[in-house]
Amino acid sequence: MKKWSRTGDQVLGRFDRQEAAVVRGLVSQIQDMLAARADEAPQDELAELTGIRTGPSTPPDDPILGRLLPDFHRLDPDAPDPSDVDSANALRSLHEPELLDLKTGVAAVVLDTCPADGGEVRLGLEQAEAWLSALNDVRLALGTALDVQEDMPEELPPDDPRSPHLGVYHWLTWVQETLVEAVMD
Repeated sequence: MKKWSRTGDQVLGRFDRQEAAVVRGLVSQIQDMLAARADEAPQDELAELTGIRTGPSTPPDDPILGRLLPDFHRLDPDAPDPSDVDSANALRSLHEPELLDLKTGVAAVVLDTCPADGGEVRLGLEQAEAWLSALNDVRLALGTALDVQEDMPEELPPDDPRSPHLGVYHWLTWVQETLVEAVMD
């Protein structure tokens, strides 16, 4: 892939077959994880009558989903107040369905606009914003899985099982950075 570019209200990119497969595969995995989490939502008769959906009230057990769906209210880890726990659970239950919709929606934009066999990608500015959000989600998930730290070296020893995946993480960072630059032009 070469850098994203912008012409008027269009942002242009080009992915070869392998790059498109990586983007589509990772975005699909995130979308599947988020859809599975949405399926965990409790069935609520009142929600069916009012149209107000509720989601799970507890944070995900999976650290990747926990990173993608953080708490809406931070608890004091040293002395959690029971009323704070109740507030955090209530906020999660109310807001997580909307967050899941947003995240699966931006993933769908990427999957709709990234050609499976590679090729040119033409995005409107709103689609480019969706790409930025979806790429951020993929980088958060991959960074969590790889335990990326601020002081981590650019390359890991070849015998480290995370080494090839770290290269993908850095490439996605570059794709996201050049997309930001193109959108801001």
